[in-house]
Amino acid sequence: MHVAHLSLQDFRSYATAEVPLTRGVTAFVGPNGQGKTNLVEAIGYVATHGSHRAATDAPLVRQGAPRAIVRAGVVKDDRKALIELEINPGKANRARLNRSPVPRPREILGMLRTVLFAPEDLSLVKGDPGERRRYLDELLTARAPRFAGVRSDYERVLKQRNALLKSAAAHRRSPGPEVLATLDVWDTHLARTGSELLAARLDLVAALRPLVARAYAELAPHSGAADLTYRSSLGEGVELSTDREQLAEQLLGGVAEARKQELERGVSLIGPHRDELVLRLGDLPARGYASHGESWSFALALRLAAFELLRADGDDPVLILDDVFAELDAGRRSRLAEMVAPAEQVLITAAVPADVPPELTGTTFTVAEGAVVAEAPESKGTDGDAVAGEAADDEEVTLG
Repeated sequence: MHVAHLSLQDFRSYATAEVPLTRGVTAFVGPNGQGKTNLVEAIGYVATHGSHRAATDAPLVRQGAPRAIVRAGVVKDDRKALIELEINPGKANRARLNRSPVPRPREILGMLRTVLFAPEDLSLVKGDPGERRRYLDELLTARAPRFAGVRSDYERVLKQRNALLKSAAAHRRSPGPEVLATLDVWDTHLARTGSELLAARLDLVAALRPLVARAYAELAPHSGAADLTYRSSLGEGVELSTDREQLAEQLLGGVAEARKQELERGVSLIGPHRDELVLRLGDLPARGYASHGESWSFALALRLAAFELLRADGDDPVLILDDVFAELDAGRRSRLAEMVAPAEQVLITAAVPADVPPELTGTTFTVAEGAVVAEAPESKGTDGDAVAGEAADDEEVTLG
């Protein structure tokens, strides 16, 4: 799988951009603030319908424009598809596949899969538990797009249940039978939707553990062993079932035990939204104990493990490395470059050419003052043909 063409309209700093891409390594090189990250962010958005730099869609639309449009020509097994997303801040986004509208954007999730490495990845190790839950859930959705719906259903149930708890807590008196009966209904919904998400996360962590351990050992061979475990809000003394129905019963029992406290605090205290992915180096938690270099190695190991899982599912995802190599020492930089080089498509951003490891040679674009210019291969200089304005390939067929 690879992206053959990227087209932007009013996305971030670009009024328009047309960028042809190929298999192998492509580097976007230019000073900070010139728009190179915007290009790979757009590709990541097509894959995940989210940005690694913005919590909402509003910053993605060029100032003064009503909407942004991102189109990606994707090739899988020599078959082509044109994926288009129309970003409408404050309103529903729209999607098209091969120029035909699709009912909901999430129906095209999975047609392009990416794994993105970025400086923000340090938060996977140093950040709060929500960062690690997001990592798991995004990987679940990349592997099985239906989990976008599972997550949405769980978040809807949680929102309704929290509203009921908050209302009950605000009255500062024991809730009546009607409130308790309604809460029973939402408890059942939370256990049902939560058990599906929890079961999938547990399976995912089991699959990730050996991959993370191996990747970390390759990146930091002289450091301690890396491991990860899943900690449930049900308590460390609870052995989680591997059966979804039993997990639902365990969640239902947990919320029943926590009901008094939840009514007092006005918030749901039990469920996957309160769980934690615990990262460990040796016998110590990585968060708070790992050095800067160890934290970077652990974050990279998590991304490399995600790549290996997605690759095992059948197709190489597109690897995106956004200003990552500048953050690494020479040893980690070289080892990471060797590990990602065999991928079908690797997209790199860097402030200067020296930040691109010599192990990763390929096409180079210079990005400056809103222009994306291909370097001439024979000269490796900064002169080349501007790619803005090239026409996209119209001969797309649906990917199977």
